[in-house]
Amino acid sequence: MRLQHRYLMTVPLFLFVFATLAIAEPRTPPPPSARTKCPVCGMFVAKYPDWVGVITFKDGAGDYFDGAKDLFKYYFNLKKYKPGKKPSDIEAIHVTEYYDMKLVNARDAFFVIGSDVYGPMGRELIPFTTRADAAEFMKDHRGKKILRFDAVTPSVIAGLD
Repeated sequence: MRLQHRYLMTVPLFLFVFATLAIAEPRTPPPPSARTKCPVCGMFVAKYPDWVGVITFKDGAGDYFDGAKDLFKYYFNLKKYKPGKKPSDIEAIHVTEYYDMKLVNARDAFFVIGSDVYGPMGRELIPFTTRADAAEFMKDHRGKKILRFDAVTPSVIAGLD
């Protein structure tokens, strides 16, 4: 009887933990369709799968980008690109990690600027999951600086154009 009691008490705990984790970590968005265009530059995003970025809003709306640079341009000027939306309406921001080619949480990423690697729109922020990967890339590709999400500013983005 005691074993059953423990089991009955443990199951709800596991369900609670699982549900909390599912809510805390937003799902990775699906790949863009062949017709999806970047709202900043108008390029077809699916042509550049190694550079895809995505901003997803809490209401389920979202936009895809052909690189982190255009994603940040959009993020810094929601009033222009997504009237009626504000940063607090954003559920998740994803960028494609350079080495793994998988979407990762942009707020946790390390971005290298000033390297000799160019994206679809020219000079680009190159995203990495770890600082070590960013540092290795920076050394190999003459990068200038590693930035975290909150250190990327409109002036940093303007310097890439």
